[in-house]
Amino acid sequence: MKTEKQITSDSLRTMWLEFYKEKGHAVIPSASLIPENDPTVLFTTAGMHPLVPYLLGEPHPAGTRLADVQKCVRTGDIDEVGDNSHCTFFEMLGNWSLGDYFKKDMIKWSYEFLTSDKYLGLSPDNLAVSVFAGDSDCPRDEESAKLWQDCGIKKENIFYLPKENNWWGPAGKTGPCGPDTEMFIMRGKPCSPDCSPACDCGHYLEIWNDVFMQYNKTADGKYEPLARRNVDTGMGLERTLCILQGKESVYETDLFVPIISAIETLCGKKYGENAADTRAMRIIADHVRTSVFMLGDEKGIVCSNVDQGYILRRLLRRAIRYIKQLGMNKGDIVSVANAVISRYKDAYPELTAAGDKIRDEIAREEERFEKTLTAGIREFEKLCGYLVGDTVSGKACFKLYDTYGFPIEMTEELAAERGLKINRADFEKLFEEHRQKSHAGAEQRFKGGLADNTEATARLHTATHLMHRALKTVLNDENVNQKGSNITAERLRFDFTFGRALTAEEIAEVEKLVNEAIAADVPVVCEEMTVDEAKKAGAVGLFASKYGEKVKVYTMGKFSKEICGGPHAARTGELGHFKILKEQSSSAGVRRIKAVLD
Repeated sequence: MKTEKQITSDSLRTMWLEFYKEKGHAVIPSASLIPENDPTVLFTTAGMHPLVPYLLGEPHPAGTRLADVQKCVRTGDIDEVGDNSHCTFFEMLGNWSLGDYFKKDMIKWSYEFLTSDKYLGLSPDNLAVSVFAGDSDCPRDEESAKLWQDCGIKKENIFYLPKENNWWGPAGKTGPCGPDTEMFIMRGKPCSPDCSPACDCGHYLEIWNDVFMQYNKTADGKYEPLARRNVDTGMGLERTLCILQGKESVYETDLFVPIISAIETLCGKKYGENAADTRAMRIIADHVRTSVFMLGDEKGIVCSNVDQGYILRRLLRRAIRYIKQLGMNKGDIVSVANAVISRYKDAYPELTAAGDKIRDEIAREEERFEKTLTAGIREFEKLCGYLVGDTVSGKACFKLYDTYGFPIEMTEELAAERGLKINRADFEKLFEEHRQKSHAGAEQRFKGGLADNTEATARLHTATHLMHRALKTVLNDENVNQKGSNITAERLRFDFTFGRALTAEEIAEVEKLVNEAIAADVPVVCEEMTVDEAKKAGAVGLFASKYGEKVKVYTMGKFSKEICGGPHAARTGELGHFKILKEQSSSAGVRRIKAVLD
């Protein structure tokens, strides 16, 4: 469905933020793609993710009405990328009420933004909504249904759906939750008289979701009304543009057209003419776009074999594989990265600032992958020397994949050149077993998707402030700055900029200074101020941009003063004894410390 308005990605971002500014919202900048002090996920996966502490009750420095455009990455469907809709990187338009307005205002504003000629200008006749149907836990959401009908949505286009469709659950087993209402554009004809937004026939295309956090799920499974109710909404930029611009695929919107065009020029093929080539172009465009945003992030990562760096490496290597499939040349992936930077330079100027770093890391990873491929081909040749019959076993194919990072498609091509076959079915079985184990491990390690605000974590978080200051003092370098942290209830992991390993004496001195600060038992004082005031006060704060105009500054006597938004102890004396377990390299120019509190 096309609207009469020519809505682009840039105009949609602007339109969203201006709309909510007019409604009294503070516009806050996108947080980093790398969650701060959150061991539960590798990346920021939703617009609400950085705001969890405030949704749980902590006051936000910018107030009770917020709006933003948040950078997000989801990697659970990497293998699905290449179809019409899946992307690993996306932008989420969001607005929040932190104990302020609720259903009446939110639904009225949602309708206004969707239908007003000043904004999206969609016809109410083409809109449908769903609301919570109710169950034994919580009542049917008649209030939302009536509010939609009062706005102008036809009664027959309001659907009551169960929890699996219209409920936002708590982060873990307990916590804030509540019904949501989802908005859909109707396109084409319904598949049957019983067709509803729960159907996946394509008639109903979701465009927006308003979550009403009005209950608290208790440990005994009860749902108690919250005294402080919140609103959390999300509109995916890519999906919305696809619908508004009348495109079949997100890759045909203005976000991707310049990137796809650059790939066409480099490979000499046309997008849309061949299904395999079109899929390859989409994968390259998506994976390089995501990699550019990861590398250009304020906590920019680099390729590695663990955590975020592993995902980055996987994306780049998958892109390189399809670049080879299209017959492109070595170095062309950097040209695609330049097209991404150019396309996003106005909305995200940090990509231009980090351009050299982005290009250098992508080129290095391409070189590393070339060597990996060389080793894999050598192993394949060796394997063929021992082969009995004309079929390469699934086990051998999986070893090439698992040990050498050798794509199964390349094994298949090499085998075909020698008149051989591969046991693809056995490979797929082994690959699925491997994927399930990896997924289970990741789920166990990163389950929940939300920050841990327990007392133990708060103590360790407080200790990172003291350690940060101690590192600057011991190393006599104010440029020693935090590059990231990962804190659980058991330990802290802290990455910082420094060009060499610490000596045993330096590690001991850092421990000594932190423990002296703990022994002083000074209060941890929180003050709200502007970023400029915080800087004038001498506060350290590399990540201040994500908090907006006002920030929280935590001061611990003469030991530490930092801008931060996470949980803290009340006094340093609560921390216990600080001990560094390990100091090691994290990446080029970045060191990593793991430490505990006894």
